[in-house]
Amino acid sequence: MTFETRIDRRFAALKREGRSALVTFITAGDPDYDTSAKILAGLPEAGADIIELGMPFSDPMADGPVIQASSQRAIAAGQTMRKTLAMVADFRKQDQDTPLVLMGYYNPIYVYPSEKFLDDAKAAGVDGLIVVDVPPEADDELCLPAMKRGLSFIRLATPTTDSKRLPAVLANSSGFVYYVSITGITGTSAPDVEEVHAHVERIRGATALPVVVGFGVKTPEQARAIAAGADGVVVGSALVSTIERSLDANGKPTSRTVPEVLDLVRSLASGLRAGVTHPSMAS
Repeated sequence: MTFETRIDRRFAALKREGRSALVTFITAGDPDYDTSAKILAGLPEAGADIIELGMPFSDPMADGPVIQASSQRAIAAGQTMRKTLAMVADFRKQDQDTPLVLMGYYNPIYVYPSEKFLDDAKAAGVDGLIVVDVPPEADDELCLPAMKRGLSFIRLATPTTDSKRLPAVLANSSGFVYYVSITGITGTSAPDVEEVHAHVERIRGATALPVVVGFGVKTPEQARAIAAGADGVVVGSALVSTIERSLDANGKPTSRTVPEVLDLVRSLASGLRAGVTHPSMAS
């Protein structure tokens, strides 16, 4: 099942530029709908090449305390799946080019329910899904119906994904492969760059899809080092931490919230654009 998406076009453009993608993650509705929508709207201009928008969930088991807290703030502020899709639809009114992927867990999709969610996500302008708790063995449940609608289904590979498991992970993957650079939960430690690059090369040997690295990348220096051997780098916990630090004593946004997040994205983007060409893009 082949189809071209904004994701495919963006990676093709980046290959021509000879650089890796900056993929930014924020949680939809954190710390509230309006502030989150302003951050989302500003990400492309600040330098985000691809956006991952987290779908708030009450039990985000793969996430560390920073992302968990962002989900809790969003839910407390009234964020729902319908509001998340409305946020995407509003974003698409001003930006038709930047790929946007929804990331999260299956439960909120299942209760939506699934088929309607896929239809509404496609109509809103979503390009792909990362659903961390749906294994390849359950592709009929969500992956294949998503792909039939032209939505990419992006899989996670980890340091423990061995050569026996990798073909199943890649079988119906599309868009890109998300390599989780450390075992454990998000935002808790820094990845070993050489080890990450070795794993990326192993995955590249099994797929033509771009390989994007996430989990544990917090600084422009880390992002630049990881990007030197990958097709993209995801920064999430660092952005969400910036949101959290900018809030007032009552957990409400301040005048600092939006600009501080976007300033960090600019810093990360400038690092990746500083003349760095990674090996697979040199040709």
